[in-house]
Parts: sequence; structure tokens; C-alpha cells
Amino acid sequence: MINCVIIDDEPLAREGIANYVREIDFLQLIGICENPLDLIKLLDNHQIDLIFLDIQMPKMNGIDFLKIMKNPPMVIITTAYPSYALEGFQLNVLDYLLKPITFDRFFKSANKAKDYHRLLTNSTPAGTQKAELEADYFFIKCGNKYEKIYFEDILYVEGMQNYVTILTTKGKFMTLLNLKKLEENFDHKYFIRVHKSYIVSIGKIEGVEGNEIFIQTYRIPISRNYREQVISQVVMNKLWDKDKTKIT
Repeated sequence: MINCVIIDDEPLAREGIANYVREIDFLQLIGICENPLDLIKLLDNHQIDLIFLDIQMPKMNGIDFLKIMKNPPMVIITTAYPSYALEGFQLNVLDYLLKPITFDRFFKSANKAKDYHRLLTNSTPAGTQKAELEADYFFIKCGNKYEKIYFEDILYVEGMQNYVTILTTKGKFMTLLNLKKLEENFDHKYFIRVHKSYIVSIGKIEGVEGNEIFIQTYRIPISRNYREQVISQVVMNKLWDKDKTKIT
């Protein structure tokens, strides 16, 4: 369940968005605010995962609020002013909805929030856990675009400070994510950490020689701390030699 808050100074806009939220089973409406300053009280008492945020409001507009807010939750802008779109995305908003907002467009945006929330928290409701896992993909934000990444397409992931680069069979994607957080969302039966900066897809490994893994034309280093685990998990349990007659 995603806990959300609506911030908008227009009563009709607030009610319209609230009605949309009530129609979506994975959204839970925690509160409705007339301006961003009212959100502070809610944050003190509730876990807020998503904000539907208007821009033009009295006391403080939405863009200024985002600039001063530290570690904001996911944000979806709801506004009648398209001119703020670029600035909004530069502040890492999840989506930008132009009023009047249709339910179809709102639902697509809510699903983006659900996919991104799942990636960040690695949490799924007990009753839907199997269905969630069967999706077999996730979304990442690349610039102003949200890219769908299928687990089966991943070759390897390289961590670079606060960014990761995901190499897939369809191309290279860079996004603002922590490698450790990404690793927590990977199934360890199919992905393995081989270096402080690399995670690889076990099924895509074509060879191991010395301190390197070969995947297509790429060579990925194996660090000393991970080598024993890599050889054990990737090679030894699938190794055929003169003492074995079948794969164990």
C-alpha cells in the first residue's frame, strides 16, 4: 500500500484527485492539504510515500517547496501550467500531470509510482507477492524518461558512486540509484555480486578466467573478496569433469 497526500489550494481539484485515489486499491489517502506548509504536520505523524503536488499555491508554490525539502517522498506534479515541466523533472519528480486530469492518465502515473516504490522498498503485500514477482521487470528513471528493464535482459550492473549503469541485451541505461539497494531487489539465484562495483547475471556468464568474467564482449573483474563465492556458485555446482557423470 502506498500512503499518499494531496496538496492543492483548489477545492474542486483536491476532491477530483481524491476521488481518483479512492478508485485505486494500492493507494491510501492519508491527508489533503491546501498548501505545502500543512504537510509538515502530516510528516510528523505518518509515513508518506507519495505526494500529489500542485504548483501555483498561496504562501509557497510547489516548485519552491521541492527545492527546500530534504529527502522528499515520490512526487507527482498536478498543475495547469506546462511551463514548469522541465524544472519539475530536474527536481526528480516522478510524473507531471496537466489539469484537467483524466482517470486513465492518473492511473498510468499511479502505476509508475507503484513500480518505483516496489524497487525502492522491496516490499510487497502478502496477498499479491506472487503476482508482483511474476511481473519480472522494473522501471528506472533515465533523465526525463522512465525505462522498463526486464530482469532476463540484464547482462551486468556497474555501480559508480550514486549512479548505476545497467547493461542489457537492448542497450545501456544509467540511473540515480545505489548499487546496494539495487542488489537487495535482485533474486540471488539469478544475480551475483562479483566486485564492489559489479553485479552480473549468472545465466549470461559465458566463461571465467583468472579474475575476469566473460559476458559477450565484456570483461567484468572479480575481486578477491568475491572470487570464492563466484567459483562455488557459478562454476563448481555445474562443473563436468572426469569424476562426474552428470551435473549436480
